[in-house]
This record gives sequence, C-alpha cells and structure tokens, in this order.
Amino acid sequence: MAGRIPLVLLACGSFNPITHQHMRLFELARDHMHQTGLYRVVGGIVSPVGDDYGKQGLVASKHRLAMARLALQSSDWVSVDDWESQQEDWTETVVTMRYHNDRIAAQYHSSKDPPTVSDVPQLKLLCGADFMDTFKVPDLWRDDHVEEVVGRFGLVCVSRGSLQPDRAIHESDLLSRHRQRIFLVREWVHNEISATEVRRALRRGQSVKYLLPDSVIDYIREHNLYTQDSEIKNKDVKLRPLTKQTIQD
Repeated sequence: MAGRIPLVLLACGSFNPITHQHMRLFELARDHMHQTGLYRVVGGIVSPVGDDYGKQGLVASKHRLAMARLALQSSDWVSVDDWESQQEDWTETVVTMRYHNDRIAAQYHSSKDPPTVSDVPQLKLLCGADFMDTFKVPDLWRDDHVEEVVGRFGLVCVSRGSLQPDRAIHESDLLSRHRQRIFLVREWVHNEISATEVRRALRRGQSVKYLLPDSVIDYIREHNLYTQDSEIKNKDVKLRPLTKQTIQD
C-alpha cells in the first residue's frame, strides 16, 4: 500500500457496553477505506464519552473503559483512549478530534527522521448510520462544529439495518456540501446488536452470550452492572450537549 494516505479511525460514543457490533465497525471501515485505493488504515481509537454526558443508564466511565479494553485485547490495531472520559466536563466530539489529531501529528513529528506531510496520518470520525441523524436534533450540534468534523476531518459511516445515511446527507445542505468527505460503508451481513437491547436483557436476567465478548460479560457480572437501578440513572437529566449549548448561546 505504498503511496497511500495513512489514516486513523476514531469512534466516539457511550460504549455502554461495548458490543461486537461496535468492533465490527472498525473492521468494515478499514476494508472499505483500503478498497478506495487511496488510504492505508494504520490505527483505530475507541473514545468513550465522559460521565457528565447525562445519558440515561450510563455507567461510570471507569467500567466502560475497562470493558472496552477487555473486548479489544485481541485487536492489533484498535486501542482504547481515556482522554475524553477523563475531562472535567462533557467534551464536544470536535474537541476530542482536535486533541487526537494534534497528538498523532506530534508523535510523528517527534520521530528521528522528520516526516513529510504525507507521512502524518489523517484522522476521520467513524460512526454508525444512526449517528448521522443526530445532526438533525435541534441544539445538539453547533453548525461550526459539524462543519469542522465533516469538512476538516471527514466521516466514515457504516450502515445499520434500515437506516439510510445517504438520506441524512441529502436533507442537509451542510452535509451535502461536504459529500466527498463522507464515506458510506455498506454492511451486507446484517448485525442488529444494540447496546440498549443488551442492557435490557441484562437487567431482566437474560443471556447476552455471543452478543458481547465473554470477558465483558464476566466483568459485568463481577461488578453487578446494568441493573434496574442503574438504568434509571440520569432519567430526568437533560443531555449535557443541550444544556451546554444553552449556556454558550
């Protein structure tokens, strides 16, 4: 793959808990980006959101980080990063992307042999098709943040079920303007694993074997996660992005 653009894929989200579907996104995206003939994927990053996000049923980041690390033990190219989850307040996706972009560039520039611009990996946001619909939620995203995420960095979006990310692009002038920066990946082997449904099964005492790695299931049992009580956490709390937007406006 000589001459191709090196690329790092970053996935931000709750990972509550991480599932086989989350990990499949990376494999599907890597295959697709290699098939473009333009890119060489050199790394992947899982970045769990901080506890202040305010999503109902969100367990502590220390547990979500631990489960993600257990799940990805067998991966030789995807790692788990705790920077986002360790910030004092919820951190916007674009801020997390800036951090990792700068960190990656610094790593390459500190090497013995000064790298050329083409040696420094690009960073793109990896997401599922449902992520595209979040751009339409009022007050959830700032337009300048969407512009930077898509226009500066770019998206690799993997389809899921009946969701149609191409429609979200069509219905948004901003996304359409950066259509060439959005890579749509089709998942032909349907995988409908949902973290929401996994949590529901867990709190009802039902089996989730083969939906999650065994090491993650063992961790959940050991720490008694995803119970009836944990699911009502943040039940009446407004998502931090919405309250933070209000304060900034």
